[in-house]
Amino acid sequence: MRDLRRRFQDSGAAFVAVVRNPDLRRLEIAWAWSVLGQWSYLVAVSVYAYDQGGEKAVGLVFALRLIPAAFIAPFAGILADRYRRERVLLYTNLVRIVLVTAAAVGVYADVEPPIVYGLAVAAAMATTPFRSAQAALTPTLAKTPAELTAANAVASSVESLAVFVGPALAGLLLALASTGTVFAANAAMLVLSTLVLVRIRAPRLARRSEIEAGTIVSEALAGFRTIGRNSSLRVLIGLLSWQTFVAGMLQVFIVVTAFQLLEQGDAGVGYLNSALGLGALIGGIASLSLTGVTRLGSPMMAGVLGWGVPLILLGLLPAELAIALAMFALVGAANSVLDVAGFTLVQRAVPDEVLARVFGVIQMLWLLTLGVGALVAPFIVDAIGIEPALMATGASLVGLGVVLWPTLSRIDAAAKAPEAEELRVLASVPIFTPLPGSSLEHLAGRLVPTRLDAGTMIVREGDAGDRFYIVAEGAVEISEEGKPISELNAGGYFGEIALLRDVPRTATVTAKTSVVLYALDREDFLAAVTSHAPSAQAAEEVVSSRLAGVPVAGARLPAG
Repeated sequence: MRDLRRRFQDSGAAFVAVVRNPDLRRLEIAWAWSVLGQWSYLVAVSVYAYDQGGEKAVGLVFALRLIPAAFIAPFAGILADRYRRERVLLYTNLVRIVLVTAAAVGVYADVEPPIVYGLAVAAAMATTPFRSAQAALTPTLAKTPAELTAANAVASSVESLAVFVGPALAGLLLALASTGTVFAANAAMLVLSTLVLVRIRAPRLARRSEIEAGTIVSEALAGFRTIGRNSSLRVLIGLLSWQTFVAGMLQVFIVVTAFQLLEQGDAGVGYLNSALGLGALIGGIASLSLTGVTRLGSPMMAGVLGWGVPLILLGLLPAELAIALAMFALVGAANSVLDVAGFTLVQRAVPDEVLARVFGVIQMLWLLTLGVGALVAPFIVDAIGIEPALMATGASLVGLGVVLWPTLSRIDAAAKAPEAEELRVLASVPIFTPLPGSSLEHLAGRLVPTRLDAGTMIVREGDAGDRFYIVAEGAVEISEEGKPISELNAGGYFGEIALLRDVPRTATVTAKTSVVLYALDREDFLAAVTSHAPSAQAAEEVVSSRLAGVPVAGARLPAG
C-alpha cells in the first residue's frame, strides 16, 4: 500500500510537471480541442449521410474516411520527420479548418451530398499527420522519462474524454440546430487548437542526411524498415493492431448488444458508449500510476486482459444492463492503460529521427484494422450469434496476449526505462542537460558501467577517440606529454574533444584511485549531441573552454 501511495504521489508530481511545462501543456490543450472536434464531426457526418442516403451512405462514407487516410498515414509521417513538428500540427489544422468550414457552408447552401462527402473525406485525410506529429513531438518536449509517460497518460485521458463528450456535444447541437452547426462548431474548435499551437516553442532538431536526400517513397518506407528490422517491435505493433481490430468489431457489437441482448434500443447504444467513454476516462487517470514504472510489459498485458475478459463475460453472464455497463467500462479503462503502455514502449524503442514515420505506419495499421473489424463483425454475428461472437473475440485477444507474453517481456527488458542513477549522472553533464527526457532515456540505456583499478590507463594521448566517459566514483588524473595537469573526481567527464573535433586524444587519462566510469560509444554520443541544437551548442562551449584552458563544470582543465 505504501508503494502504491508513493507511486501515485510520483504520478501526481509528473502530471503537475506536464502542466508546468508550457510547451507540453500547450500541446495537450491543442490535442484536446482537435480530438474533441474530430469526434463531434464524426457523429455529424454519420447523421448527415444517414439523412441523405440511409445505412449504405453511412457505411460508404465511413469506409472512405478510413481507407484513404490509412494508406497516406506512412507518408504523412514523413512530414513530421522532415519538417518541424509543431509547424506540421499548425498547417494540418489550417487545412482542416478550410475543409470543415467549406463543408458547413455546403450544408447550409444545400449543395449536392457527394460534395459534402468529398469534403468530409478530405478533412479526414488532412487529419492524418496530426496524430503522428503530436506523438513524435511529445518526447521532444518532455524533460524527463516520467514526464513523457505522464504526457502520454494525459493525452490518452483527453482522447477518452473526447470520446465521451464529443458525441454528446454533437447530439445536443443536432437536437437544437443542424449538422451544419456541428461542422461550424468543429471549425471553431480547430481555430482554438491552432491558437494554442502557435505558441509552442520546440527545440530545433537536426534532421538526418537520409531524410534530406531520400525520395518520398524511400522516406515513407523508413518506418516500415524500422519495424521490419526489429522482430520485437513487430510483435508489439501486431498485438496493438489486433486490439484495434477488436475495437472495430466492438463498434458493431455495441449496437447489436443494445438491441438484441439488452433490448434497450437507441438509448442502450448511448448508455454503452457512455460507459465505454467513462471507463476510458477513469483508465486514463489511473494510468498516471505508470509514471516512473520502469517495466511496462505487465501493465500492457493487464490492458490486453482488461479488453478480452469483459467481452468473454458479456457472453457468459446474464443479459442485464448493469452488467453490460460495467463490462464496457472495464474495456474502456483497459484501453487507456494499453494505449499509454504501448505508446511509451514504442517511443522508447524507436529512434527519434524515424519516430513519426513509425507512428505513421502504426496509424495506417490501426485505421485499416478498425475498418476491417467493423466490416467483419456483422458476418460473425450472423454466423454464430452475438453472445458466442463476444466470447470468441475476447478469447482471441486473451489467447494472443498469453502466446506473445514471452516476447513482450523481452521487449520490456530491452526498452525499459534506465535507473534513476544513470539518468542523474547524464543530466549532471552540461553537454546533456539540454536534451529532452526521451533522448536522455535512450542515452542512459546505452551507458556502459566500467570498474577499473588504480593505475589503469583509460585513454592515451594521440590515440583515436572511441568513447566518452563520465566519472561516477573515484578520481582520474589528466596528463599531457607525460606531465600531470589536472584530475577529475565523481561528476567529471572527459573524451568529448576527440569525438566532436574528430582529432586524436589530446591528453592521457589514468585512474588515480579505483574508479567507476560510465562509458558512451562514439556513435551514441555524437548522435545524441549533434541531433539537438541546444546540446550541440553546450558541447561546443565545453570544448572551446577546455581548449582555451578555462575551467568548466566537471573539470579543471582540458581532457580530450
